[in-house]
Amino acid sequence: MSCLLLPLFMQAQTQVLQGKVTNEIEVEGIHILNTSSRYNSITDAYGNFAITVKVNDTLVFSSVNYMPESLPVTPEIFEKGVMLVKLSEMVNELDEVVLGPNLSGNLLTDIKNIKTEDEFNFDDVGIPGFKGEPEEKIVPIVPYLGLATAVDLEALYKHLSGYYKKLRIQRKWDAQNSAVAHIISYYGPDFFSEAFKIPENRLYDFLLYCIETSSIQTDFNTQHYAGVLSVLEEKSVIYVERLSKKEE
Repeated sequence: MSCLLLPLFMQAQTQVLQGKVTNEIEVEGIHILNTSSRYNSITDAYGNFAITVKVNDTLVFSSVNYMPESLPVTPEIFEKGVMLVKLSEMVNELDEVVLGPNLSGNLLTDIKNIKTEDEFNFDDVGIPGFKGEPEEKIVPIVPYLGLATAVDLEALYKHLSGYYKKLRIQRKWDAQNSAVAHIISYYGPDFFSEAFKIPENRLYDFLLYCIETSSIQTDFNTQHYAGVLSVLEEKSVIYVERLSKKEE
């Protein structure tokens, strides 16, 4: 009877699991998320981490340098209290390079003859972005009358007409679109699907919702990744629940 009760007791019990990512390079800053309980952790400079678990929980490992991987907390791992993990490196396949015979040896001449790809833009990741002229300076209104120049009058007109207000909104959207693109690039769509159940076709909308209602943009820009994960955990529950209600 006691043997049958032991597995049930282990499933209800939680403990702090000590772990280590055993890869030789780039082991700092790897994100670990317990998808069963929403606890999360980040590896230190040596690949060590600690996270609260119970038996049969699933841990998702995510990093810009490694493939996302989901690992279960088996009864054996839980009993030992230790998990060793080796992740698969992210391999970026490069296009084949053909060296032509038409190099002159003159760097200035050869560089001009090299064909280059277009610069990266928002269309590369399927989101809208501003494609106008370089950023225009928003000129403040002249604080007192009688000293306005022609340039000041133009600025005053742009303030009164709402032009500058629209410009500020456009720049805010551009910054948000850029943040969404960088967050998706850093974590990868699979991470959001596996860890937070966010469909890939709703990922942009979900991250925009996070940016509008939290500090995730600032946290990501300042590399405060624990804050990023905390926001994703909180907002994903609300977002997925709303999606479910819409589908009913």
